[in-house]
Amino acid sequence: MKLSVFCIYPIFNFKSMKSKIGVIFGGTSVEHEISIISALQVINAFDANKYEIIPIYITKEGEWFSGVDLLDIDNYRNIPLLSKKSKRVYMKALNGDHNLYLLNKNFFGRNILVKLDIIFPVFHGGNGEDGAMQGFFEVINIPYFGPNVLSSAIGMDKIIMKKVLNESGLPVIDYTWFYSKDWIKNRKEIKENVAKLKFPVIVKPANLGSSIGILKVNNENELEDAILLAGSFSNRILIEKMVVNLQEINCSVVGDYENSKVSVCEEPIKEGDFLSYEDKYVNNSKGNTKGMTSTQRVIPAKISEELTKTIQTYAMQTFRNLGCAGVSRIDFLIDCNTQNVYVNEINTIPGSLSFYLWEYTNTKFEDLLNDLIELALKAYREKNNLTLTYGSNIFDLKSGSKIKPN
Repeated sequence: MKLSVFCIYPIFNFKSMKSKIGVIFGGTSVEHEISIISALQVINAFDANKYEIIPIYITKEGEWFSGVDLLDIDNYRNIPLLSKKSKRVYMKALNGDHNLYLLNKNFFGRNILVKLDIIFPVFHGGNGEDGAMQGFFEVINIPYFGPNVLSSAIGMDKIIMKKVLNESGLPVIDYTWFYSKDWIKNRKEIKENVAKLKFPVIVKPANLGSSIGILKVNNENELEDAILLAGSFSNRILIEKMVVNLQEINCSVVGDYENSKVSVCEEPIKEGDFLSYEDKYVNNSKGNTKGMTSTQRVIPAKISEELTKTIQTYAMQTFRNLGCAGVSRIDFLIDCNTQNVYVNEINTIPGSLSFYLWEYTNTKFEDLLNDLIELALKAYREKNNLTLTYGSNIFDLKSGSKIKPN
């Protein structure tokens, strides 16, 4: 399957009056490939009659590229060749400078490729979904899709997220956490804390998604290998009590702190004890690269109306308590023995923006994107209406005054 977007060519039409949206993806993350898939699916969904889409691909080495060759997923099989065909670009960390610059000037000596109106980050994992890029967008003061720096960072860090949700009264599964180096220094104490959870447990890196680096641990003998694996991806380790008779349910939310709505619930089908990377992105894709759209799922989930409403309520509360905006997918765990529901994690930039859930909620992908544009512009207006200066100038000192230590 090719995720190509020929209908928006040429993308570098400087006279175009269409809103210029920079879709930025890839990045220095272990979820790099998933980001590419999601970004091309998003690009495909934009209305080319209304928007001019500029793809901005960041390699695993951190180099930025743009160009029409980035729109064909088959080209990513050979990144060095794709890089040669594309244009090296960059943005300046200057407030109000929304230009995408050419690293090498073109034939006419011009180094501005295009001026962007809004940025659509479609990252997964660190250095993108975690607030790092959102911080850069705040510095240059450009509208962008999705949650702000704080919400992105909390949503990406499973430990901090659990602390915030727990403080908000939302149910999370019992857990313990520690720095990976503590495993060497305080191994006995960590083992005691894990034993209190009772085996089996799930060992995770604190700040990754896509089920990368996660292992089920049945006893103390299996603990070290799981911790070493998780520690290779993150310096903070999360260990959770495993729900043995488990049902996983997902629900999406779109909106902001003021207005939001929930999707139907889905049940992704897993092969093993929990939904793995292979379940999400590899199995059942039959050689096609579809991202989360290749996951087997039941929509709507076959759960009671009461349980559906509980999950939707928790999804809305999670979204609001974390200060999210745009579209997110919240994943839940149900203990089938007790029917207890737990918030597992939030995906602040979910794969394919969870469009498959919104289709079942009578919202087309292009309508979802239009909603996200309005939300991004609203957040931008609200931020720029805030008071950012204070009337008193503490440096307005008397002539000859010196700063003395306290």
